[in-house]
Amino acid sequence: MRQMKGARFAILLMSEYHRTLSVVTVNRTRAISRRESSLIEVLHALADPVRLEIVQQLHKSGEKACGMFGLDMPKSSLSHHFSVLRKSGVIVSITQGTIIMNRLQRKELDARFPGLLKSVLGGARQGHRE
Repeated sequence: MRQMKGARFAILLMSEYHRTLSVVTVNRTRAISRRESSLIEVLHALADPVRLEIVQQLHKSGEKACGMFGLDMPKSSLSHHFSVLRKSGVIVSITQGTIIMNRLQRKELDARFPGLLKSVLGGARQGHRE
């Protein structure tokens, strides 16, 4: 990879089929607005099957403790998935004594991204049926 002037750089790609050398110029993104960044974070959080399962369960139950999701995976992995969901604003975790309760931030998500949660959950339900 060779650095070029400004916010551009070149990547050399070797085509296996034609064995020709081509140069592709890619623009670096200087800054993403807060709203776009948040949308990207939310979509990233909802794209993982484990995190989507957590969101679906919270959608059905309203609130749920961390250990009550019935997901067969190490605690550290679950902790990571909950962290991604919290940082993206999809869920909120509330400590009640020694129990951490999780709640889907439905109103907040619908206010920021109208129809997104409904579409994702609807698509996930259809995916299970097929």
